Amino acid sequence: MPAAKSEGGKPPAVIGERELVIGFRLIGFRNTVITDERSAARDFQKVFDSGMHSLILASRKIQNVLPESLRKAAEQSIDPLVVFLPTPGGGEEAESVADLTKRVLGVSLERLAAP
Repeated sequence: MPAAKSEGGKPPAVIGERELVIGFRLIGFRNTVITDERSAARDFQKVFDSGMHSLILASRKIQNVLPESLRKAAEQSIDPLVVFLPTPGGGEEAESVADLTKRVLGVSLERLAAP
């Protein structure tokens, strides 16, 4: 299913370090970009602006090197939806589902669960 297109007909993309990208390739993702800190911002901008992807999975390391304006645009984007993932073995703190839901959808899961 990862290689299949979404409802809008646009496939997901993965961009990040070799370790992250290879894992997604192994489970069937075809639209992948291996990058490093030097070219990460340029590579991310190209994928983000292409209009060819409904979902972009990018490493947290990329998020940290993006110019502030691009980082904010990615964090607030819905089409494409951008999700920053911890790098395998990177020791980064993962974003909780509640925080991701609040950031992307503007919905607080805590409020929904409150009686």
